Amino acid sequence: MKPKMIWANLAVSDLERTTRFYTKLGFKSNGASKEPTSFFVGKDDFVIHFFLKSVLATNLKIEIADAREVAEVVFTFSAESKTQVDSWAQEVEEAGGHIVSKPEEFGEGYYGFLFADPDGHRFNVFYMEGL
Repeated sequence: MKPKMIWANLAVSDLERTTRFYTKLGFKSNGASKEPTSFFVGKDDFVIHFFLKSVLATNLKIEIADAREVAEVVFTFSAESKTQVDSWAQEVEEAGGHIVSKPEEFGEGYYGFLFADPDGHRFNVFYMEGL
């Protein structure tokens, strides 16, 4: 297999709230449609689509887990410095996200934190010296 692209599809309960949250974090809307709400992430414009849970379950013909209870995937955002990690933690809180683990050192040269969006999707923010 050699896919042309890869993107993420996540289930949410409120598209408007999701759009507000990721817009406050500075993510760029891909403008494709209002349903799903969708954003470009990172310098390579990785796409994350957010569908209403009922729509995603119907389209995929599967049960969708509650991301507040279980982690289906944890995305990692790389930061350029410890200062940027700390700044992003503050931005996440101000936008309405939940800091799961506060910024801290974990291992030599590693610094980061884990947060959850309003629907419980988890994201690791990570700075690694030399990366």
